[in-house]
Amino acid sequence: MAWLLNPVSVMTAKAVRVAALGDTHCTRTSQGVFQPLFSRIAESADILLIAGDLTDYGLPDEARVLAKELATLRIPMAAVLGNHDLESGKAEEVRQILTDAGLVVLDGDACELQGIGVAGVKGFGGGFGKRALGPWGESIIKQFVREAVDEALKLEAALARLRTSQLITLLHYSPIQKTVDGEPLEIYPFLGSSRLEEPIGRYPVSLVFHGHAHRGQLEGTTQTGVPVYNVSMPLLKRSFADQPPFRVFEVPIGQPAIGEMPPAYSISTPAAMREVTAAAPRGRRSTDAVAS
Repeated sequence: MAWLLNPVSVMTAKAVRVAALGDTHCTRTSQGVFQPLFSRIAESADILLIAGDLTDYGLPDEARVLAKELATLRIPMAAVLGNHDLESGKAEEVRQILTDAGLVVLDGDACELQGIGVAGVKGFGGGFGKRALGPWGESIIKQFVREAVDEALKLEAALARLRTSQLITLLHYSPIQKTVDGEPLEIYPFLGSSRLEEPIGRYPVSLVFHGHAHRGQLEGTTQTGVPVYNVSMPLLKRSFADQPPFRVFEVPIGQPAIGEMPPAYSISTPAAMREVTAAAPRGRRSTDAVAS
């Protein structure tokens, strides 16, 4: 039951249902908590993308609990880590546990799931637009900015490796301000960075997913018109209180992505349908090192 703007043309192409969510914040006591959610996802989607903060404190025991929860899924899955997953300094162990459970954990890497290319990176903070932090003054400030630049460069390298007709960018931090609006202004610089938007604008990206901003906005667009969706579970729970906290998009292979479809468990009709189109092809060049 997909809501399509051009159903006739889509019939000639394979359509892949992409589920997305973020900020699961799995704890040591979460055993059994996510199984109903993942069961719904398995019924509603062909692939699952998780936008970081898989664990609460970045502990291996938390990752083991999540790995058992994910075992109920029999669809391809990919994720990026979030800041919580790095809290305890055991990110590599967390990543390995989840990888062994069948989850593709991306960090400047790319993968192909059901014909869709996914480029993933955690991202970093620094702020947005003209108010973005610049590399000026103390060395610690320059290191902060350098981290954001490095994450953008990793994303660009990942996108450059993909040759699929549909590209999805998976992040934890936001690449635009619009989807963090609603958070306290004081923490905007720690919720994302415009530098992540630069490589997205250079490649024909169809969709962008991120988490992290629990009180942000559901969606926005980059300056070049690429749709960006905040799929943080706390935000989805508040926004869609009567539905499980994930979103599903139907992506026709070989054609521009089509607007979000209601999940299989939903019988409500969207208030308005929208077309989600892939950005036009752009030149491929290295991300600028630092914007002053």
